[in-house]
Amino acid sequence: MPAPLIPVHSSPDLPTDADVVVIGGGIIGAFTAYFLARRGMKVALVEKGRIGAEQSSRNWGWCRQQNRDARELPMATKSLELWEQFAAQTGEQTGFTRCGLLYLSNDEKELEGWARWGEFARTVNVQTHMLSAEQAAERGRATGKPWKGGVFAPSDGTADPSRAAPAVARAIMALGSTVHQECAVRGVETEGGRLSAVVTEKGTIRTRLAVLAAGAWASSFCRQYGIRFPQATIRQTVLSVSAPLEEIPSALHTTGASMTRRADGSYTLAISGRGRVDITPQLLGFSTQFLPMFQRRWRNLAPGGLEGWRAGHESFKRWRLDQPTPMEKMRILDPRADASAVALTYKRAVELVPALKETSIQAAWAGYVDSTPDGVPGIGEMASLPGLILAAGFSGHGFGIGPGAGHLIADIVSGMAPIVDPRPYHPDRFQSSAWGKVADF
Repeated sequence: MPAPLIPVHSSPDLPTDADVVVIGGGIIGAFTAYFLARRGMKVALVEKGRIGAEQSSRNWGWCRQQNRDARELPMATKSLELWEQFAAQTGEQTGFTRCGLLYLSNDEKELEGWARWGEFARTVNVQTHMLSAEQAAERGRATGKPWKGGVFAPSDGTADPSRAAPAVARAIMALGSTVHQECAVRGVETEGGRLSAVVTEKGTIRTRLAVLAAGAWASSFCRQYGIRFPQATIRQTVLSVSAPLEEIPSALHTTGASMTRRADGSYTLAISGRGRVDITPQLLGFSTQFLPMFQRRWRNLAPGGLEGWRAGHESFKRWRLDQPTPMEKMRILDPRADASAVALTYKRAVELVPALKETSIQAAWAGYVDSTPDGVPGIGEMASLPGLILAAGFSGHGFGIGPGAGHLIADIVSGMAPIVDPRPYHPDRFQSSAWGKVADF
């Protein structure tokens, strides 16, 4: 079933031209369009389905610095500030709050890893507090269990996935730019080797700049133009329980289960990293590059079925600009929730917090988390197609860093000084022999 999502109205007419077209209305595309519109640029945000309807509404809602890859940490830190600034600047509510994130563990190796990360975090002025057994038991008293230790990240927080992308879309329109739903982008046109237009199912928009923030669809889109972007998706399941329980921390992670309080008082429950790998042509094509990641995560990954193959987001098909594309056949990726994952997640969550016995499962949904081989997004202009800026492969981390990523992408597009160093994110890094090679296709 779809995750909860607040609807947003589209702009009435597709423009004939724009300074920038942003392809994809998830949190990355929305914040990119917002920051460009704030700079006075005429932006068209184009989404094949609904704003925020894929992974941007299906995640936990965590906005964290804790345990980030060092390359992502500067962007994560900036994002926390930008979440707050967005509400102040627009009056729109994303549900963002610095509630703090709590991690508990009885695994010495895990605690040692958190401690090492904490030492690194202090060198870049990020707040993180290692907890003794006594402190962990106090902060995790809702569990009623002893803990060897934990971490509390006081300046981190959460936002509401059902509200965030729609709130940003409304802010974009308030700035005079446009938002278009149920409008798939079929491809681009070029003049003199440079992007000159974006072709949608409802018409063509003349532009010299486009941002491809297409999430799980990005690699297939790139393939149409001979651009090789290694990407694979994991189908992950989340559920929510209905009863509000104030004594549970707002955001709690353990190896067994994790939980997050949502704006309506319900809790989202999940098992970190657990998912199914649906076989697709794209996955097979990039398998050598993703094998190391799958080997590291094998305990939490299980074989999937052919659902991903049928969905069409990872196919090798060539699209025509004058005919419907796979995006028009699959407006919103809404894969089946894994019934075994739902049962196991609820069981573990009740074992973790016994008060959850009084709750009932309200809903369950799944989403395709798009990943890169190194778990860090690809952001940068494509050398083989000037004017096309890729922003995809956020590897399950995109929601929390959405504002910082959007600001950085807007900086790249507009030629302004970047909010963070963009070099670690450039997708050219995947062309290195260090990532192996796959057959041409």
